[in-house]
Amino acid sequence: MKIVKDILAEKGSCVVTIREDQTIEEALALLVNVGIGALVVVNSANKVAGIFSERDCIRNLVIRKETVLGLQMKDVMSYPVLYVDPERTVDECMSLVTEKRCRHLPVMVDDKLVGLVSIGDLVKATISEKEFLIQQLTHYIQSGG
Repeated sequence: MKIVKDILAEKGSCVVTIREDQTIEEALALLVNVGIGALVVVNSANKVAGIFSERDCIRNLVIRKETVLGLQMKDVMSYPVLYVDPERTVDECMSLVTEKRCRHLPVMVDDKLVGLVSIGDLVKATISEKEFLIQQLTHYIQSGG
């Protein structure tokens, strides 16, 4: 069974962060330039403070009905942050994102950010495991058991 550490070994552990005093405008520029859908928000001590995603931007546009580009991350980020350690299984993470309705899980070791997994990463890993199992079963059946 795959664990979070396996996902990070495949995709890498680089996490794009933004400071909590930076603005939505800066965050959106970063999202577009890097081609991602979410940023981990860090405080002045460089500790995880929240998550900012495209959904957070849209939610604030609808709720506040005003120009939101100048708002700071600390005022619009999602928190508290759910996180996992690298030894968590993909199934455990899938249950967590489904139950808590979140799309990104920072990966933490001893209070240090070491990666980020998205629901897309988890689905990809789940499909990969299922495909491997199907191949093994097909081979077993074709070889006569």
